[in-house]
Amino acid sequence: MALARTCKIMFTTGLLSLAVACGVPSAHDGTAAIGAAGSPAGAGASASQAGNDLKFGADHRFANGVTISVGSPQSFKPSASAYPRSPRGAAFDVQLTNDGTMTYRLSGLTVSATAAGVAVKQVVDTTQGFTGITDAGKDVPPGRTVHVTLAFAVPQEPVQLRLQIRQSAADAAVATYCGPA
Repeated sequence: MALARTCKIMFTTGLLSLAVACGVPSAHDGTAAIGAAGSPAGAGASASQAGNDLKFGADHRFANGVTISVGSPQSFKPSASAYPRSPRGAAFDVQLTNDGTMTYRLSGLTVSATAAGVAVKQVVDTTQGFTGITDAGKDVPPGRTVHVTLAFAVPQEPVQLRLQIRQSAADAAVATYCGPA
């Protein structure tokens, strides 16, 4: 009896660890609805990792036609003038394409990150060109593409990183990218 209970506890612990690695989508944070309603029917390129999490490099198309792609993280050592101070940074190339019919306001783009489940800050390192969204005041007309490079402070050791992207802060739809950094 004790052995059976121990096995159940170990199995449950393993499942929880796996779920925490990239997060579990929930209806509360809006990630559960993306796979069902926010992705186009032929979104084979959006190969998901765990639930609705996307692999770095995959495209995600929001309902209004805006498509986002986040490249694989590139590790770098922040300069002495970087803020916040961090032993290591992870930089991402974000491509946003407006395939919709309406002009997209880049100022609405919201990107947040967690490393091993802990929120991390965006790194501003002008010496290395990581300045955040410098053209935030620009509009992206239909048919146009914008590239943005963002960086986040991460621990020295490799870690599981999740990026959550919303096309506006008030939007419930979120594209979540997850992978090692």
